[in-house]
Amino acid sequence: MIIYEFKVKGKDRQYRAIDDAIRTSQFIQNKCLRYWMDNKEQKVDKYALNKYCAVLAAEFPFADELNSMARQSAAERAWGGISRFYDNCKKKVKGSSGYPKFKKYCRSVEYKTSGWKLSNTRKAITFSDKKGIGTLKLKGTYDLNYYNIKEIKRVRLVRRADGYYAQFAIDINLKVETQPTNQVVGIDLGLKYFIADNKGNVELSPQFYRKAERQLNRANRKKSKKYDQARKKAKKPQSTNYHKARIRYARKHLKVSRQRKEYCKRVAYSVIQSNDLVAYEDLNVKGLVRNRHLAKSISDVGWSTFRSWLEYFGHKYGKVTVAVPPHNTSQNCSNCDKKVKKSLSTRTHVCPHCGYVEDRDVNAAINILKRGLSTVGHTGTYAWGDLPSWAVGANLLSNGESTNQESLRL
Repeated sequence: MIIYEFKVKGKDRQYRAIDDAIRTSQFIQNKCLRYWMDNKEQKVDKYALNKYCAVLAAEFPFADELNSMARQSAAERAWGGISRFYDNCKKKVKGSSGYPKFKKYCRSVEYKTSGWKLSNTRKAITFSDKKGIGTLKLKGTYDLNYYNIKEIKRVRLVRRADGYYAQFAIDINLKVETQPTNQVVGIDLGLKYFIADNKGNVELSPQFYRKAERQLNRANRKKSKKYDQARKKAKKPQSTNYHKARIRYARKHLKVSRQRKEYCKRVAYSVIQSNDLVAYEDLNVKGLVRNRHLAKSISDVGWSTFRSWLEYFGHKYGKVTVAVPPHNTSQNCSNCDKKVKKSLSTRTHVCPHCGYVEDRDVNAAINILKRGLSTVGHTGTYAWGDLPSWAVGANLLSNGESTNQESLRL
């Protein structure tokens, strides 16, 4: 499965129709979730939610205007949250089990194999449901003529700060044959260095958010000054100037997000192309960001994004990617395996037992490579090469992002 994204061009009434379709999809998703909450004793499953979509269409005229498969796709989103909750309960996940929540801000609507049609040139798409979206022009460098229409499994319309986009989920074989490099690498993810490998090579963290933080704060202040609290109490919409400032602020955040994504993509591609096996830490990023002193730096560096792209390129080019437990990889000496306790501020590993001296992150990368080599080929390991995290399920991400959307730069 691969995702191609195009920016869509249309008229204002078409954009309003897309917004209406997104609101309807959110309504159906929340209604399905409420139906599951109210009928738990009846063991509501995925198919029951799909049938409930027909009930909603008969009851609400605006829901009937949306394509039937788009309604089913919204029900599948609700079931995705419910099934994850069930899985977490079965696995006895510590902390919150992720009880499904109602969707408050939705930015996309997803169609399956009906409700849309591509033009003969594949440069425009027409939506045929009763929402009135009509024909939209597709702006992008990808060529959909290489693929059969039957290979396009889903089409999603996404609203972002800088416009509207169409995403095509194409079911194709991602495997690409490459020549072996006879190289293996262990990489340590950090804050000072984005990655450091066992050979001593380091990549500095770009800190995109830190560099843009001053501009972001200024745009946020301008947005806040235009917010009228009296309008909110009177339940009136905010002024046009407020919404303009809000969009400018959102676009700056979107730029930082795209910079981080492209950077992670380039580094992951380079690592995969240069090695046959890549070992890295299986970090619990969600838990690490709870540290209020390091949360901003951890979020800025983009560890989860880098890992997703590493697994994706590893699957595509037939390389082995192994996630190993991170416990004591920075504390243990890579030369004698003795534990040498050190604080986070200590950046140089000095072993009192064998006298080995090395950079803290490089020492950790060597330990990560050792663990990765010791687990390859055994059952019950953290190997991700056969089924990477992005390949689970055919649905696109709920926020409209795609972890396997390729760039022409690669």
